[in-house]
Amino acid sequence: MPTAHHNPPHPMRPAGALVESPLQLLCTIEAHAAGLGGTPTRVHVRDDVPALGDALDEVRRFGLPDGFTADLAGRRTALTAHEPVWLVGDAFSGLFQATAPLRRGLARVVLVDDGLATLDLARRLAEREPLVRPRASAGAARRRLGTVAARRLRDLAADGRATLFTALPLDPAVADHLTAQGFELVRNEFAWLAQAPSAGAPDEPTVVIGSALAADGLIDTDSYVEWVRSLAADGPLRYLPHRRETDAVLSRLAATDGLVLDAAGAPVELRLRGMAASQRVVSLPSTAAVLLTTILAPRGVAVLPQAVPESWWTDRAAPSLRAHLSSVLRLAAEARAARTGPDPTYPEDHG
Repeated sequence: MPTAHHNPPHPMRPAGALVESPLQLLCTIEAHAAGLGGTPTRVHVRDDVPALGDALDEVRRFGLPDGFTADLAGRRTALTAHEPVWLVGDAFSGLFQATAPLRRGLARVVLVDDGLATLDLARRLAEREPLVRPRASAGAARRRLGTVAARRLRDLAADGRATLFTALPLDPAVADHLTAQGFELVRNEFAWLAQAPSAGAPDEPTVVIGSALAADGLIDTDSYVEWVRSLAADGPLRYLPHRRETDAVLSRLAATDGLVLDAAGAPVELRLRGMAASQRVVSLPSTAAVLLTTILAPRGVAVLPQAVPESWWTDRAAPSLRAHLSSVLRLAAEARAARTGPDPTYPEDHG
C-alpha cells in the first residue's frame, strides 16, 4: 500500500468532515497533512461526544497544518455543507449513509481510520456487502440503506474518486479487491504526528490503555478491574481511560494503590508519543495497540496487547466478534515487524 502523499495528489478543492471520536480527529488531520484534504479542510467536531472538546484543544496545542480548521458543531452541520471533498471517519453511520447517496457535486471521498471497524468496512466493500456495523442487528430498511451507501462508494471508486487512508494492515486479498474496484489505498504513517513537538510522556514505567469491552458488556467487569489492579501491584501505573468507561469502574480503579488515573481526552497516540524505551504500554485488544506500535516501536517502547482470557467473555460476545477483536494481536505484530523487522517471539510472548 502506498505511503501518504507529500504533495497534493488531486486537484485541491474545499473539504469537509464530521469527526466523532479522538482517533477520527487525529486521522483527519493526518489525511489533510498528507494532501488528501482540501483548500481548506473544514472539520466539524461533534459537540455531544464526551472528551472530544478536550481532544480538539490538545491537537491545537501541537499546531494544526495550514488550511485545517476545526470547531465543535452539531452532528448535522457537516452533512448539510456542500464541500466537494468529504472526509469520512464512520461510514457505518446512519447519518452518513442517509446523506451520501443524495449528495451531488461530490468530487472525492476519503475514508479515514475509525478503529477495527475500518477493517470490517474494507472487507464489506471488497466483498460487495451492505455497510452494517459489526454486532448490529439490522432490519431490512437499515440493510437497504447500507447497500445503497456501499454502492455509492463503489461507484465513486470506479470513477477514481474514493480513497482509503489507513494505518492498519489490510488483508492482501481485501486490498486487491478494493484496488480492482478503483479504490486508492494510502498508508497513514502519522507523518504529521512525527514532526509535531514531543508531548510530555507519563512518568510511570507502565501505561494501561483503558478498554470499552466491559462498558459494552462484552467482558466481565470484575475480572477486568482485577487485571488492572494486578498490573498496578507490579509497579507504578498510569491508566488512560476509554471515553465509554463508566464512572463506577473508574472509581474502583482510582482507589487502587500505585495507579494514577488520567482523564479521557486527547488521542492516546498524541499523549504517549514521547515515551521512552524503558517504558511499556499494555492493553486489551484495541486499535490503539496497533497504531501505538507503529508510532512507538522505532523508539524501543514495548506495546503489549493482551489476549482476553476465555473466562472473561460474556454471552453478548459472539465467537465471530471475539475472533475479530483478537485479530489485534496479529495486526500489532505485523505493525511491529513493519517498523523494526520481524520478531518471531512477539505474538507468542505477548498474545
